[in-house]
Parts: sequence; structure tokens; C-alpha cells
Amino acid sequence: MSFWNYINVGFEHVVPWGYDHILFIVSLFFLNSKIKTAFIQCTVFTFAHSTTLALVTLGYIPWNAAWVETVIALSIVFVSFENLFQPRLKAARLLLIFFFGLIHGMGFASALRGVGLPPNDLVLGILGFNLGVEIAQLLLIASCYLFIARWFSNKIWYQTKLVNPISLIISGIAFFWVIERFLIQ
Repeated sequence: MSFWNYINVGFEHVVPWGYDHILFIVSLFFLNSKIKTAFIQCTVFTFAHSTTLALVTLGYIPWNAAWVETVIALSIVFVSFENLFQPRLKAARLLLIFFFGLIHGMGFASALRGVGLPPNDLVLGILGFNLGVEIAQLLLIASCYLFIARWFSNKIWYQTKLVNPISLIISGIAFFWVIERFLIQ
């Protein structure tokens, strides 16, 4: 597989097939809908998930896919629910995002391994896949900003009529996934 193919696999793992990842990134964005805040959170998340993606794919860290998928769903519940009560970025949230990023990286490694990564393509595969994931994340943040926040974030009703309901819906979907994934184990 070529480098570009790995980029495509990483991108498609998020958009359009990574519903859980999409909801996580959207939840990060809706903390306060400032693009700078979203990029800060995404950078912390990226650093963490890139680390475990590489370490798990290279075989340095064992993981349980069912447990990882359940915790990923829990991370979405937590971050989206926190949006209801937290109007700005705090250091504690960044630490949680880092921890959740470590877990999400294990999920990404599972997806990358599912592609059938040959031993001679490990580094190329990890870099390409990760780049594809990052491009998808940045596209999601930019889309949320351009299509929603740019037009509505200065409205008095933005938090109560848009962010809170969206965050509650995301929490509900993710909570369903937690139960579903926990029962499958």
C-alpha cells in the first residue's frame, strides 16, 4: 500500500465511517466554539492518540479492543456532557483530553491493524494513517466553525438552543454505545 493509501484509510476511518470520532471532535469544538480553543484541544488529543497509535501498532502496548471501544464511548459521554457546565477551556479538561487521546489511539491502532499492515510498511502506515486522521479532524473543526459557529455563536441563544441540545444528543448516543459495547464484551 502506498503512503497516500494509508492517508486515505486514516481519513476514511474518521470521515465518513468514524461516527464515534466525529462526535468526540464535535464535542471538543462545542466547549465554547472558538476555533483557537478547538485547535488547542485537538492538538492535545492528537499528541496523545499519535503516541498510543504508534506504540500499540508497533507491539509495545497490549490492549483489549472491547474495553478500548467502551472507554472511547465513555469519553464522548464525558466531554459532551461537560459542555453543558463548562464555558471555557481549563487545564483539567486538557488532561482528560490527553488521557482520552491515549485511549482513542488504541482504537486507531486496532483499525490500522485491521488493514493488514505489512511489517515493512509499519512506519509508513502509521504516519500516513495518522496524517489522514489529522486532516479529517481539522476538516471537522473547520466545518463546525464555518457552518455553525461563525454564523450563530454570537447569538444570545447559541448555548441554550444549539450547543446544549447538540451536546445532550451526543451524550445520549454515546451512552447507548457504552451500554452496547459493554454488553458485547
